[in-house]
Amino acid sequence: MTSHRLSLEALIGPHSVPLGKHSHDCSYLTRRSATEEAWLVWQISPAAYHELMDRGFRRSGNILYRTACASCRKCVPIRVRVEEFKPSRSQRRALARNRDVRMIVHEPELTAEKHDVYKRYLRAQHDKSPQGEDMESMRDFLYSSCVASVEIEYRDAADKLLAVSICDVSRRSISSVYHFFDPDEGKRSLGVYSVLKEIELCIQKKIPYYYLGYWIEGCSTMDYKRQYQPHELLIEGEWVKSATE
Repeated sequence: MTSHRLSLEALIGPHSVPLGKHSHDCSYLTRRSATEEAWLVWQISPAAYHELMDRGFRRSGNILYRTACASCRKCVPIRVRVEEFKPSRSQRRALARNRDVRMIVHEPELTAEKHDVYKRYLRAQHDKSPQGEDMESMRDFLYSSCVASVEIEYRDAADKLLAVSICDVSRRSISSVYHFFDPDEGKRSLGVYSVLKEIELCIQKKIPYYYLGYWIEGCSTMDYKRQYQPHELLIEGEWVKSATE
């Protein structure tokens, strides 16, 4: 594969600055520290970013990073093989609950309406999040991108904004970057619904993989990702079919 022949520097490209390694308290597992190595990147091709995801990289704004913890390997990249995907019974129920929802795909655009939903989502779901809830912080975190990205709006029949996904796209993958939803609509299971619809979008566009970021065993907020079957885990640099299948 190309990723085995090219260096990290060649893949990340010239429009970047290495930021080194940064350690902090782990956001997912208690009483642990976490370390990431990161680059500030202004522009990178979709194909190169796909190869970097196959080396464990993720994106946040214009920062590309991957975990580099000395004694922990709990953060494991996970992707769904979309052509083989079959929704579970509970996932089919989430689809049924949202028959009135429209999915709108377009270039990312920050608006006051989305900012309002995002603020209420953070307060309800992630009250200890280090991300600021002001509009400028939201722009830097979600609406700045060095790769090809799309925004997916989910709206009801009355055009009320229910949820938003930010995804990175290439010919071989759609990668979920972030999803937020109206906390007043919790009964809809919009997180599940959005993943299902984005997998459907992969199938429609003949894109073979849907990337879900990191799966973290023992972290309740990340464990849901293994429920999308069949999936693969990136183990020692190789994608391996999950043993849970």
